[in-house]
Amino acid sequence: MSRRPRAASVPTSAIVSTVLSVVGVLALAGVIAFGITHLGFLRAGHRAPFVAWTLIAWTVFAGAALALRFVPREWMTRIVLGGAVVVGVAALVGPPNTSTDSARYAWDGIVQHAGISPYAHTPQSNALADLRPDWLFPDKIDGTCKPLEPRMRGLGDGADGHCVAINRPDVVTIYPPMAQLWFAGVRAFVPATAQYMPFQVAGLLVSLGVTIGLVAVLRRIGRPTWWAALWAWSPLVASEAVTNSHVDVVGAALATAGVVLIAFGRPVWGGIALGAATATKLIPAIVYPPLLSRWRHWWAVPVGIAVFALLYVPYVISTGVKVLGYLPGYLSEEGYEDGSRFALVSYVIPGDAATVVVGLVVLLAAVVSWRLADPARPWSAEVFMIGVTFLAVTPRYPWYALLLIPFVVLSGRWEWMALNLAIALRGVWPSAPAFRWWLLAAVLVILVVTLVRTRREDWVRWGRRLDPRRRAGVSPG
Repeated sequence: MSRRPRAASVPTSAIVSTVLSVVGVLALAGVIAFGITHLGFLRAGHRAPFVAWTLIAWTVFAGAALALRFVPREWMTRIVLGGAVVVGVAALVGPPNTSTDSARYAWDGIVQHAGISPYAHTPQSNALADLRPDWLFPDKIDGTCKPLEPRMRGLGDGADGHCVAINRPDVVTIYPPMAQLWFAGVRAFVPATAQYMPFQVAGLLVSLGVTIGLVAVLRRIGRPTWWAALWAWSPLVASEAVTNSHVDVVGAALATAGVVLIAFGRPVWGGIALGAATATKLIPAIVYPPLLSRWRHWWAVPVGIAVFALLYVPYVISTGVKVLGYLPGYLSEEGYEDGSRFALVSYVIPGDAATVVVGLVVLLAAVVSWRLADPARPWSAEVFMIGVTFLAVTPRYPWYALLLIPFVVLSGRWEWMALNLAIALRGVWPSAPAFRWWLLAAVLVILVVTLVRTRREDWVRWGRRLDPRRRAGVSPG
């Protein structure tokens, strides 16, 4: 009598790893839902708890992701996706708590549904008074907005006027046309009385879509799907894509899709995605340089520019040059013109010269990433390009860092998550000196890990790629 083959037993270590990863992601969801989302919008006395809970969330996140690495592959993807849903739902528990940007998103959507260009009037313009919902423009309390601070501020239309949840209510919107289409699309399915939840749910759906896309790409390039947890379970994604529902998640999703499509031989479709990404938030334009290492990829550039321009056409027709919005004023206000924005460079080279130095650093990063990029797998070059740009520009808003995470996932360059943590801490503790130390710590982690993991052959190969004489077929001798 033949014996039935025994089913392969699952190693105890794999079961332990699975339990730890599941418990870890549930604990992370608990930290987000009950430790972070209830904190006020940078209220006095809340900054230290914000930092503490942020560090706890990142610690639990790191532990859960590390345990996931040793989970059997047949369980891995399900745990990644299930954890993404659990963490994302936890992030829906509270209202936006690190910015009021989604209030402007809602207002721009409401204005567009009234058939008015969002670039035509400021929120405090009396021309739009009939469109104001109470939750965005509540009445003053005893003639003042102080009881509603810091989320609310005075609208600027007199002592008997309203408060407003929108930042900079005296200027027109800053957001490009693809972002405006997103605002109008999300608000198309809800009444004007609906508050922050529509954008939070939309942010969750986009972040889940990115998770699924990353899992699919990881499978195609033959890498373990646990890497997708660096996006799916990230406290930064939970906070800024879902709780605070920043439109940057749309830009990051489109930019990632564009790079993947181009790398997989679809430059036209990739260019369309990149053009839309740039028209969502201008920052995704920095993903272009690593894509230009193969001539057939250059098709993405004119296509992307054309899509970017076409998205502006309806708004230019209705509003003219006002489509620039408050962008020039914003760049000046944020310190990009005089160099005061750049936390690292301005500390060494103050004044206008800092802007020049930062520009040169970004240009050098673009050239290096272009030279070193693998056309079929440009992920590491993208991490370098985006990461060095962030180190030079030092954005103080954590949602900008969403663009970096998908390429960390695809490249496996986990050390760059240290930069995301530094930017996340800057968002909850706005201290320039502390930010410098966090950035320097991130740089140290990145340099040490890069030196440890890089072989001598890799340095030689990169040196050859960077040598323009070798690329031109000329002997360096």
